[in-house]
Amino acid sequence: MRIFILVLLLMNGIFVQSQSIQSPSNNVSLTFKLNDSGRPFYSVSYKANPIVNPSFLGIDLKETDDLDANFRIDSVGNFKVNQTWKPVLGEQSTIKNHYNEMIVALSQPSTKRKLNIIFRVFDEGVAFRYEFPRQEKLNYFIISDEKSEFNLTGDHKTFWIPGDYDSQEYAYNETKFSEVNVEKIDMNNGIGLKTIKDKYRVQSPLMMKTASGIYLNIFEAAVVNYPVMHLDLIPTTYKLTSHLVPNAIGDKAYLQAPCVSPWRTIMVSDDARDIVSSKMILNLNEPSKIEDTSFIKPMKYVGIWWEMHVGKSTWDYAGSQNAQNAAAKDLVPSGKHGATTANTKRYIDFAAKHGFDGVLVEGWNVGWEDWFGNWKEDVFDFVTPYPDFNLKEVNDYAKSKGVKMIMHHETSSSVANYERHLDRALNLMKDYGYPAAKSGYVGRIIPRGEFHDGQTMVNHYNFVARRFADYKMMVNSHESSRPTGYSRTYPNYIAAEAARGNEFNAWSNGNPPMHETILPFTRQLGGPMDYTPGIFEIKMSIYDPTKKEQVHTTLAKQLALYVTMYSPLQMAADLPENYEKYPDAFQFIKDVAVDWQESKYLEAEPGDYLTVARKDKKSENWFVGAITDENARKSKISLDFLTPGQKYKATIYQDSKTADWKENPISYEIKTQTVTYKDFIQLNLAKGGGTAISFVPLN
Repeated sequence: MRIFILVLLLMNGIFVQSQSIQSPSNNVSLTFKLNDSGRPFYSVSYKANPIVNPSFLGIDLKETDDLDANFRIDSVGNFKVNQTWKPVLGEQSTIKNHYNEMIVALSQPSTKRKLNIIFRVFDEGVAFRYEFPRQEKLNYFIISDEKSEFNLTGDHKTFWIPGDYDSQEYAYNETKFSEVNVEKIDMNNGIGLKTIKDKYRVQSPLMMKTASGIYLNIFEAAVVNYPVMHLDLIPTTYKLTSHLVPNAIGDKAYLQAPCVSPWRTIMVSDDARDIVSSKMILNLNEPSKIEDTSFIKPMKYVGIWWEMHVGKSTWDYAGSQNAQNAAAKDLVPSGKHGATTANTKRYIDFAAKHGFDGVLVEGWNVGWEDWFGNWKEDVFDFVTPYPDFNLKEVNDYAKSKGVKMIMHHETSSSVANYERHLDRALNLMKDYGYPAAKSGYVGRIIPRGEFHDGQTMVNHYNFVARRFADYKMMVNSHESSRPTGYSRTYPNYIAAEAARGNEFNAWSNGNPPMHETILPFTRQLGGPMDYTPGIFEIKMSIYDPTKKEQVHTTLAKQLALYVTMYSPLQMAADLPENYEKYPDAFQFIKDVAVDWQESKYLEAEPGDYLTVARKDKKSENWFVGAITDENARKSKISLDFLTPGQKYKATIYQDSKTADWKENPISYEIKTQTVTYKDFIQLNLAKGGGTAISFVPLN
């Protein structure tokens, strides 16, 4: 439902310079004004308390007058929207989209140019974007900067990662706003490219909490044909300013009117559960453009992947020592190649035995000997397998077992090469019946000078999703820019990584125990994350006694992540033989759903804990996941989300009394009990621990 309200602007020949709009509940209020020089600014309050102090808005244009001052208000239009829509896959079967909108039409008499600023106010926050209408004085143009400001009200607790143009693969820092300083963190842990030139530049989404207990999140939505927004901050004045990732020559965006910028979003609530459960980012994206979505299906999968990270096998067939400029037929096998026909059949057998939908195989194609560090543009062709990987034999075997194969496309960030080969790669997938692919973008962008988060690459990621849709296939991107709700528009963009994933625990100082309690408040606001949970052998010394690395959780927490880390594409990431050691715990991974009818966030505190209950879309089964940070935690949760009058068998997978993520991580216990919606369950989470529960109705 959409209602338009005309706002009268001209009163006694004087234009009204201030306009306000409230959320449907009236808890969130936004005020827009022009100052004496015709410069636009806005402010936000929550329950009558200032949240964002007056903050300027504007756009700088290259080689022409800027759109940041000397404006007048031509008109203001108000709209009320209250509608629902059904996602193809999601945390809930129906999403409510309820907001009030204000469109402020501005003009610059001196340049005869026009700019509209659109505001939407939801119960959980506000969003605004710039709209460039079709006009005579502005057609093709280049944005050199965006001046969106967010002037905060105090020294908030802040969860942040550095503003690297090429990587989001950092562990989060928890400091006061005034203590944010990129120079103080370890910039060499991981594979990020460290394109940070400002010690006070951070990435969005930026999660914060005020001293008075107000939760605040600054992010963006619907990034299409535009660069990613990072944030420059002034620690002493609590001021944030938008920072657009540049291209190779420093320009930010090439546009043609009519067009729009992405939405800039500010979520606010006095209850952390409102932030983590918000669908505001999705709601700000356009509805699905795919008419036939029948091919978009949730998947649980296993794959040849973790064994490379732990050093059991390799992606490459021959090893770099004899691979330089060698043709595939000349390569000498190293004996450690993981993606062999025989090994893949072993994974297919495991998937079929335990009811998994698919098998991912990395390292199947020629090029891995020379893919990283040399930045060769044509290292992969995405169609030529290694001599020990028989595409037809593997796919015929998988088909006979009722298992789908998941393709892997590592581009090594040679995106021009990938786009040249994309249709051939997709046709190969079509020929063999692959429903989905995992794409990768490790390394520097070729041609050099572009960044992962720039306009060129954003357009590439979105183009790949659209092209996959043309072939009725799904895509899961890794090392891409972080999602901003585009999966609503192209729901075949089933998942992405775009953050520090579970693999960092295998070969770096790892992800701290609080990491998974922050991601749902940050990265996951923009879309599903392929985090690859389910690691059972926590300590890497099992593969090599000299290794000190380990996963920074208990085994029970790895189970809980299947509920707390939403994704319709979930991997059981550990090795088949490791799951066979713990079949009782593995049962939860086999049982847990990946597409949901309803989700309820029972407890939430960023950086500390999260408890989520979800109902399977295809049954009456419920699942609960509860996780904590480095601190042990006790909590009692109500089961009032269950159906009244129905009894359930609750199977509880929990940390043992002696469990500890560092000292005793693989110590768990499983118990069952009969419960109803009137009952409570006591949660006892170890340090770095968790609890996973399944609820199955009893006849």
